[in-house]
Amino acid sequence: MATCISHSSAETESLGERWGRAAHSGLVIALSGDLGAGKTQLVKGLARGLGVAARVHSPTFTLVNEYRGGRLRLFHLDLYRLETRAQIHGAGLEEYLQPDGVAVIEWAERYFGVWRSESGGQSPPALCRWVKIEVLGETERRITYEDSGV
Repeated sequence: MATCISHSSAETESLGERWGRAAHSGLVIALSGDLGAGKTQLVKGLARGLGVAARVHSPTFTLVNEYRGGRLRLFHLDLYRLETRAQIHGAGLEEYLQPDGVAVIEWAERYFGVWRSESGGQSPPALCRWVKIEVLGETERRITYEDSGV
């Protein structure tokens, strides 16, 4: 498990950009963090690292945004509006757990359980980076991540 402290949204984006440059097809990034923690900022950087030129925004109301034009396709999912696993299953989002590209899931704990440890969650994807973003201050964030199968 690794931890870093981001002191600004630009630093959070920079971390995402590094991850995007190193990403391989099939990677799922499971994000957990409160509203305003910086999940979407991380995805913006990830997209830049993948070479995606499109403007990245949270898919809160559409559930999934797909970005093409980069080295790999980027699927950005937001589970905030889905409260139960039944709703997530009903939305047909399982196909993104083995993406043809990279999938990032905001509010992933709603599907997989809390930070990988809650019993009863769904089985994790084979290639997954688990990411927890905690607000430490107005601009500071603790970003903890762990890879499984990566």
